[in-house]
Amino acid sequence: MKQIGVGIIGFGTVGAGVAEGLLNHREVMAQRLGVDIVLRKIADLDITTDRGFKVPDGVLTTDANEAIADENVQIVVETVGGTGIARKFVLDALNAGKCVVTANKKLLAEYGCEIFDTAAKNNVDIYFGASVGGGIPIIRVLREGLAGNDIETIHGILNGTCNYILTRMENEGLPFDEVLADAQKLGYAEANPSLDIDGFDTAHKACILSALAYGFQPTLDQVQVEGIRNLSGVDVKYAAEMGYRIKLLACVAKDGDEVEVGVHPTLIPFSHMLANVNDAFNAAMVKGDMSDYTMYYGRGAGRAPTASTVVGDIGDIARNLAHGETRYSRGAPNYAEGKIALKAAGDIVSKFYVRFMIADKPGAFGEIASILGRHSVSISTASQKCGGVGNEPVPVVMLTHEAKTSDLEAALAEIAQSGVIGEPPVKLRMI
Repeated sequence: MKQIGVGIIGFGTVGAGVAEGLLNHREVMAQRLGVDIVLRKIADLDITTDRGFKVPDGVLTTDANEAIADENVQIVVETVGGTGIARKFVLDALNAGKCVVTANKKLLAEYGCEIFDTAAKNNVDIYFGASVGGGIPIIRVLREGLAGNDIETIHGILNGTCNYILTRMENEGLPFDEVLADAQKLGYAEANPSLDIDGFDTAHKACILSALAYGFQPTLDQVQVEGIRNLSGVDVKYAAEMGYRIKLLACVAKDGDEVEVGVHPTLIPFSHMLANVNDAFNAAMVKGDMSDYTMYYGRGAGRAPTASTVVGDIGDIARNLAHGETRYSRGAPNYAEGKIALKAAGDIVSKFYVRFMIADKPGAFGEIASILGRHSVSISTASQKCGGVGNEPVPVVMLTHEAKTSDLEAALAEIAQSGVIGEPPVKLRMI
């Protein structure tokens, strides 16, 4: 049986999970794949800390170049993270003629074109199934299972930290700051949680999904990103009262020769499958022209789920190499560059949830409705909530029909200047 050697760079949470999986499942993988996958090298600055399993003698090293240069290593796995030294390791491995597996969504979102061009130049594979959704096979689905479909939309709950926070805010009526503190204590959120709660982790993943679905990958600074940091518990409560649940949603959709890519807190009807993805779980729902809707659900992070996908990618490459072929060195996911453009944020059409604090004076509601109408924003539902004592402003929630984002924003700007509301309105997207 042909042997394929693996070198892992990074022996942290994910790297250790990958190493353990390769060691524990070597025999069963050989039986399933027809190739013997051998862990040859693990490189990390810390090779003395006990990771909870025994590593064969001679495998550990503090020099990443040993894993890249070893002639018995055909697949290099990068689990360092970030875009600094990890980028160098990946490019060095590709240029050395090694296939690469990575779970590094930030690296791919920011340097994907360079990395895929380097893989193509060297005729080697690069797999990144764990970069979006952890243990969910959404990357493989778009690369293979739905490859014959024209992808119409992708909606994803792709950050477990945010989903955990939103679930508890709704179920327990707790404020954002309190749930975030609990998430940090439990290890769901980092000490500096901004990458998660401000939506940028999800945005990196949305950029990768756009590249796979449409051959067009926008840069992060082009994408409209809204996080949940400023989301009020009162809006979570009002949404639930009206039959909706708020989720931080990645939206990737094609409209003609334009692609919408964005991340927003979004109201989703209770009846929608994505509304029932709770706690730290992730999910992605894809609509293809032939497949219609399909959904992929599971744990989006953590040592074992992420390592599971990485090990699966290693197995796929090993099988390719055993048959003397590569599959993804060509056809990098920027194939439609120059043919497709990013849809301007203001041109995006959506339904909206809007909360106003309306002044307690005659005609205030009518003036708001009139301004919305002049800007082609039609009200679907309006509901006055409890609150407003004496002359204090009264909370009113409106749900709109589909409207152009720029039209709604122009209306809200005029309303804010009209003197009929007591504070800036809250605007959230809906599906």
